[in-house]
Amino acid sequence: MNPITPGSYIPKEYLPVLIIMVIAFAFGLGALLVGNLFRLRRPYKEKLMPYESGNPPVGEPRYRFSIKFYIIAMLFVIFDVEAVFLYPWAVVYDKIGLYALVEMMLFIAILVVGYIYAWKKRHSDGTDKTVMGDA
Repeated sequence: MNPITPGSYIPKEYLPVLIIMVIAFAFGLGALLVGNLFRLRRPYKEKLMPYESGNPPVGEPRYRFSIKFYIIAMLFVIFDVEAVFLYPWAVVYDKIGLYALVEMMLFIAILVVGYIYAWKKRHSDGTDKTVMGDA
């Protein structure tokens, strides 16, 4: 076994990745600097006003959102993560066998139970029915 010496524990295959990361960082920083140097600076009252999609602002800018919006966002993230786990599993399904099939079905069953719970909870507490897309 080879002794670990300083600099020998990083595989040489990572050098192209490091070079691309440095180039990408330099390109992004360079684009920001060039844009900052050459853009026009002509501030005036209308340009500096806040706007909401081209309309004058109405009401207070800070107000509390209902918690249901955050819950819906969390549900979206959960089901999005499920899709992220399903793709690699489907690619190597023929190599991983029955055990992985059972594990994935258990994973999907847990998510379906959570989805049914959220669905029933949403319909039982009188919240807006159009929040998750059903009109």
